[in-house]
Amino acid sequence: MSIRDWPDDERPREKLLRRGAAALSDAELLAIFLRVGIPGRSAVDLARDMLKQHGGLRVLLELDQATFCATPGLGPAKYVQLQAVLELARRHLEETLQRSDAIQSAADTRRYLLAQMRHHPHEVFACLFLDNKHRVIQYEELFFGTIDSSAVHPRQVVKRALHHNAAALIAAHNHPSGVAEPSKADEAITLRLKDALALIDVRLLDHIVVGDGHMVSLAERGVL
Repeated sequence: MSIRDWPDDERPREKLLRRGAAALSDAELLAIFLRVGIPGRSAVDLARDMLKQHGGLRVLLELDQATFCATPGLGPAKYVQLQAVLELARRHLEETLQRSDAIQSAADTRRYLLAQMRHHPHEVFACLFLDNKHRVIQYEELFFGTIDSSAVHPRQVVKRALHHNAAALIAAHNHPSGVAEPSKADEAITLRLKDALALIDVRLLDHIVVGDGHMVSLAERGVL
């Protein structure tokens, strides 16, 4: 049966307009994105098949182009649309931070860093540069590869802080393994950065380790 033949209160689009996007299941939201199904399968059926095949929404949204397009009914155009939607979500989070007078919510900051960093297949070290009122100036990814005490150069962080005329910053890096537990090397990097930035009167507010859907604050751990 086509979705058009379903009762109004079961159609994903009508349900979203009436009750809001949060009321829809993952499959229903994905079906709206897909728009149409394939012969014998509605868009909702196809969405459910995809979620089951790939083990959930997170994995599905992070598929590479070849794997995504291997699904019947999908192709490069849909892959491009999906990447655009994901990038719009990331930019929305970034503008949410930049529009505020100052960072008021640690949760907003963490959601933004999680969206920016958890998808990287390799380790990335980044900084969120802030002004003297803790308003966001710029997010920059500075170091790539294995993030240890020898790979992160405090002088480069200092150089970028001076470039942005930052008064404070939040450092972050991801653990591709998905485990956000900080290592001794993470603690050592944090202390080196704190000392280097103190020489130019820039405060290191936090160093956040990003894992798979969660993160750990070294400031909350008492390292800073």
